[in-house]
Amino acid sequence: MSDDSAPPQSPSEADVQQMVDADHREPDVGQFAGGVASDEQHTALRASVRQLSTLLGEALTRHEGPELLALVEQVRVLARQPDDGELHTLLSDLDDPTAIVLGRAFTAYFQLANITEQLHRWQELTARPEGPLQATVGRIGEAIDSGDIDPELVKEILARVELRPVFTAHPTEASRRSVLDLLRKIADLILEQEDPRGRAVDEARTHRRLAELVDLLWQTDELRTERPKPTDEARTAIYYLQTLTAQVVPDLLEELDLQLAGIGIELPAGARPLRFGTWAGGDRDGNPNVTPQVTLDVLGLQHDFGLRELISAVDELVLDLASSTRVVSVSDELKTSLEADRLALPGAYAAFIGLNYEEPYRLKLSYIRVRLSRTRDRLDNGTPHEPGRDYLGFDEVIADLELIRDSLLAHDGALIANGPVLRLLRTAVAVGMGMATLDIREHAGRHHAALATLFDRLGELDQPYAELERPTRIQVLSGELAHRRPLIGAGVDTLPQPAAGVLDLFHTIRRALQKFGPDVIESYIVSMAQDIDDILAVVVLAREAGLVDTGSEQAPAWAKIGFVPLFETVTELEAAGPLMDALLSDAAYRRVVTARGEVQEIMLGYSDSSKDAGIAASQWQIHRAQRALRDVAARHGVVLRLFHGRGGSVGRGGGPTGEAILSQPYGSLNGPIKVTEQGEVISDKYTLPQLGRENIELALAAVLEASVLHRTSRLPDDVLNGWNSTMDLVAGSAQVAYRSLVRDPLLVPFFVTATPVDELGNLNIGSRPSRRPGGPGGLDDLRAIPWVFGWTQSRMNLPGWFGVGSGLAAAREDGREDTLKQMYGSWRFFRTFLSNVQMTLAKTDLQIAGRYVRTLVGDDEAAKLFAVIEAEHERTVQEVLRVTGRDQLLAASPVLRRTLELRDTYLAPLHALQISLLARSRQASASGLTPDPDLQRALLLTINGIAAGLRNTG
Repeated sequence: MSDDSAPPQSPSEADVQQMVDADHREPDVGQFAGGVASDEQHTALRASVRQLSTLLGEALTRHEGPELLALVEQVRVLARQPDDGELHTLLSDLDDPTAIVLGRAFTAYFQLANITEQLHRWQELTARPEGPLQATVGRIGEAIDSGDIDPELVKEILARVELRPVFTAHPTEASRRSVLDLLRKIADLILEQEDPRGRAVDEARTHRRLAELVDLLWQTDELRTERPKPTDEARTAIYYLQTLTAQVVPDLLEELDLQLAGIGIELPAGARPLRFGTWAGGDRDGNPNVTPQVTLDVLGLQHDFGLRELISAVDELVLDLASSTRVVSVSDELKTSLEADRLALPGAYAAFIGLNYEEPYRLKLSYIRVRLSRTRDRLDNGTPHEPGRDYLGFDEVIADLELIRDSLLAHDGALIANGPVLRLLRTAVAVGMGMATLDIREHAGRHHAALATLFDRLGELDQPYAELERPTRIQVLSGELAHRRPLIGAGVDTLPQPAAGVLDLFHTIRRALQKFGPDVIESYIVSMAQDIDDILAVVVLAREAGLVDTGSEQAPAWAKIGFVPLFETVTELEAAGPLMDALLSDAAYRRVVTARGEVQEIMLGYSDSSKDAGIAASQWQIHRAQRALRDVAARHGVVLRLFHGRGGSVGRGGGPTGEAILSQPYGSLNGPIKVTEQGEVISDKYTLPQLGRENIELALAAVLEASVLHRTSRLPDDVLNGWNSTMDLVAGSAQVAYRSLVRDPLLVPFFVTATPVDELGNLNIGSRPSRRPGGPGGLDDLRAIPWVFGWTQSRMNLPGWFGVGSGLAAAREDGREDTLKQMYGSWRFFRTFLSNVQMTLAKTDLQIAGRYVRTLVGDDEAAKLFAVIEAEHERTVQEVLRVTGRDQLLAASPVLRRTLELRDTYLAPLHALQISLLARSRQASASGLTPDPDLQRALLLTINGIAAGLRNTG
């Protein structure tokens, strides 16, 4: 089978590599343009960190006295000693209040270092000779000029190109928003300070304000006092979406427009190359706190803030667009529209006509503003829609803006039409009234439990629905969808649980679509989809709520939402292609896909597949699943929209977004793509608007590159077949090694004891429980996020690399060492995979991990597992270096390597403090005592600080 590779000497390789190397890694610290930042940039970074560290030291002295500063330095020095006895004694003798301020001091350092590094990362990215979009569109232009691609095909693909970052509510962000606000202000001041146009008096003022902010940072509690509610998580997503809407989207889409115009391609005004999604308030899988009412509340919040942003943007344009009919004419359509507005909004007419009588564009925008305000009031108060006085659907807003633009284009206003008006129009198309589309996710089992109630009430089946084998259940559901009868007849007032709760969700979706518009909820994601009955069940329930009509030969189907299987485990990924083939072969379901514009969305789960089989098997099966799904979609004539459920850490599918997109199999990206953004990845990418712009541009450029230029294989089948079999061997052997470890009965006790995973639940970083409810309490019930978080805190980072060494060794011993080196040099998928593994290995510190094991585990049998981990780590490092041809990890990224080494000097004390506090806390629990609240607070502060230092949680 052909695949997605590009030889390293291909014309675009150097440019693409520069682009993707600069992207965000898991997230990383101090990574500038692939770790090749200039010496000047590195010097500037260190100077900024040094200045903030000094200010922090002054704040510590003011608030806690010079003794704390002396203790910080003493602990930092002792933590670097190979013999940790003296450090252990020192920390064991600390009282809890002192442990609290010590942990806070190291955490504050990392917070300041992180925001400084983000700022300098952006500066290094913007120093490139050309931006990612410019480079990518330039290559597309070259392909058109050389005849390698038809410009009409490019236009067709651009019409459906859509990058959709989806902000999830997964609990991996350890920093409070109050802290992030302060850090953003600090970054703005650093940027102002580094402006060469500044005066000496400005520098003194900036230094004073930095000192004020650092002081405020010390006075701000890093820890949440209570677990956030789903609405709190939604507000956090809105926090970032507001910034992106106002400061990133308009300029970025204008940049894309200008670059495409340069090669003779027009981007339609209604195209949606960028939009946003969210899971906050919609992800119900395992989270009892997300109720139907919460979903409606979250959508109300999104629209309240989204309409505020649109009104603000319209206000800005009102000030500028003062074109007068004394100078230019306007279209008859605009005049007719203004007359209709006058009749519908006489009060607004009376208020505006005196000032804007001869300024029709300004007058029209004023009417738009009034209707947007009235729409906001209607949604807030639940009052009925008044045609002409507010907006029922967002298409009405777009139509009004297009009316203004069309009039300008026809009457000597092309520059204005394609300038500020088009910027507003594209922003409005991208974000809508609610800023982001909400996805709904629910577990497959919930739907079958509800249908069991409905079918058993009818009494038509030979046996209870819950006892049906899958083939029979598929037949029953397929037959049901082939007809249009309701399962719930007239006169049925109440249903028992869980049917009532599940149907309430679908009715809530219908109410949301009626109230907020058709784009507010688009995808219903089915977790743990194992066969087509798991999808057909959802369609049947949606039909009961009036969301779907599967139609017939005489009546067309319609569907207000789409249905998305989520393949999470390796077994599910292996079956993804055949399952989708069977699903699209069902006549009734196929009509639903047609009604949804011939688009079938599939979600690929990285976290659970990695936790289940190890990173090598997970990454490889996801890659193979994409190939199979690509081919199935092509056979059935549908557009495939892949939704990549990537986590922040490498162990959960993290890594550079641009590189991941470009590493997909050829043809698997045909315009639209969705990618999750989670926890600390969101804050690292988007806290600074400037860096948010760069990250989105990198990803959007990769989407264009993959969709337009990567539609066919670039290497011969025989070469790729050899690579496939080699990767099969690597992944298979790695999976055996990984499962041998995680299925050892001692592993779960070892993990729970050697890491602070049980303490994570007290950190209040998410509304969802860390374990799936109702299970026996073993590894299978533990969610992937705490699984990765725990290993990260103890510096083993096991999910990001374990088994890879065994896999590579098996291939080498099979005589495939040269093949592995060829794969690394010429196969983007394999190179990206090993690059991410190398990153995780570099962040692994088994010397620190050994301290956790010696102090907390103790048991000889359980401690033997650590010897297995050490052996596989050594094997993986050696095998990776053999394949890459390097003599040390991160040899190609010296800046990043130096930054990690520097951070270790401050991380080691926090790890030592955490180990000491864990031992104290567990000793108290073992004695039947409740740990002191100050002790618990100190422990949680070390968790927060280590997460900040590593720039990673889960």
